[in-house]
Amino acid sequence: MTQELRNFIIKFEEKAAVAYSENALAYFNATISVKTEDYNKSSELQIKYNKIFSNKDDFALLKKIKESNSINDEPLKRQLDVLFRAYSKYQIDEKKLEEIVKLGTDIENRYSTFRAEVGGIKLTDNQIEEKLKNSTDSKILQETWLASKKIGNAVAKDILKLVKMRNETAKELGYSNYHEMSLKLSEQDPKEIDLIFDDLFERTKGVFAQVKNEMDEFLARRYKISKNELMPWHYQNRFFQEAPKIYAVDLDSYYKNEDVVELTKNYYNGIGLNIDDMLAKSDLYEKEGKYQHAYCTDIDRNGDVRVVCNVKPNYNWMNTMLHEYGHAVYSKYISRNLPWTLREEAHTFTTEAIAMLFGRFASNPQWLADVVGISKEEQEKIADASFKSLRLEQLVFSRWAQVVYRFEKSMYENPDQDLNKLWWDLVEKYQLLKRPENRNEPDWASKIHIALYPAYYHNYMLGELLASQLSFYINKNLLNSNDPMTESFKDNAMVGNYLKEKIFAVGNGLYWNEMIEKATGEKLTAKYYAEQFIR
Repeated sequence: MTQELRNFIIKFEEKAAVAYSENALAYFNATISVKTEDYNKSSELQIKYNKIFSNKDDFALLKKIKESNSINDEPLKRQLDVLFRAYSKYQIDEKKLEEIVKLGTDIENRYSTFRAEVGGIKLTDNQIEEKLKNSTDSKILQETWLASKKIGNAVAKDILKLVKMRNETAKELGYSNYHEMSLKLSEQDPKEIDLIFDDLFERTKGVFAQVKNEMDEFLARRYKISKNELMPWHYQNRFFQEAPKIYAVDLDSYYKNEDVVELTKNYYNGIGLNIDDMLAKSDLYEKEGKYQHAYCTDIDRNGDVRVVCNVKPNYNWMNTMLHEYGHAVYSKYISRNLPWTLREEAHTFTTEAIAMLFGRFASNPQWLADVVGISKEEQEKIADASFKSLRLEQLVFSRWAQVVYRFEKSMYENPDQDLNKLWWDLVEKYQLLKRPENRNEPDWASKIHIALYPAYYHNYMLGELLASQLSFYINKNLLNSNDPMTESFKDNAMVGNYLKEKIFAVGNGLYWNEMIEKATGEKLTAKYYAEQFIR
């Protein structure tokens, strides 16, 4: 059976590599253009690629080989496991598969082209965020926040339709629902993820309540209202997924006259992770009709990696550029000696961890001194507030991740429940925000991830845990340091080499926790995240 599997993989890779690249390139082109036909082409090529995995004869062969337990060669066994899981989720009716992709593409197009209207003026997502962050007029804030939620009504019914279609496919494959299937097919045990999130909630409960109270006192003064009058539109972004600026450090001021793209290039090149080739092929600035979010895509698993951003000279986009090129260097430096099937990250959250490890530097005073060039005096002046800001950012995000993870899990378990109420119940419990009076709108549907990236959000949080674990390991073992806040990695090729050798080059050749243990000496743990932020 070993030879039979080898022959299968050769034929599979001949088909899959071409279809994968065509699809990735079409999606990239669709998100940077204003043409509906580009989205249609992307949808068609996504269907073509997915159809490879829906082949019943191929799956029957993989299943037969897997159940025979006759493959002893470890790299070959790993490819079998990866392929078996990849094929599993597509063993459904092809017509249903096409419907799911087409509906998803249609919904995505609506998110991309939606512009909230405030006072007769259409605003981009960036402009909405700027208003929420900078205005001190409660009426304007409320109008802006409410306008940003209107996309929810435009997509909610179709998202629900998509959820039910996904659930049907999961049940056909023997799973309770799509959420459970997604976790299991990505080598995650749902009970283990629940435990991690429960543990994280308990660990952060006291300190989050404390910083939330500090935040509320600050915001009440800012808006000249009482604490109990604070509403979701007072927290300086659409979802309270990022921390309001309550400490005396204006990170935007350090970037307003900087070339964020150039800073990113010089930094990564300096640590031995060259990004020149990827910058040249990326699309990094705003334009009419363009996809408003940021993402990184590996076009061919052979070095063509691209990023889409809408860069402005501010802290948020500095963080985002460091984040997205963290994904990019991971993809670029996966070993080309690996079989094509294993040329991907060990897990979604492991590439998130690298992105977060670097994204955090945008608010790190040492990094600002070493890379942006702020003075020693300025660095010392902002050190305490910067740490508190990062801690607040982490705690706020951890609560937002709780909301999304638990909402999705519950939505897929029972899509017919009152989702509008569920959303606000979770927001109140985990984010400690007040539900607007008589609010009964599909606000959950205004978050693009709920619709288009199902059962994904928890990986951001696991990524934060691993980012802290890697940070502590690198600082202790490579830099002889115990404090991540005093290190920037600037011009230290040892860091780049460690990441290339221990994380990137491995690709998906090992189960994610085995890779983490080999790279850091321990399996994934929350203790370093706790040590860094919950002290």
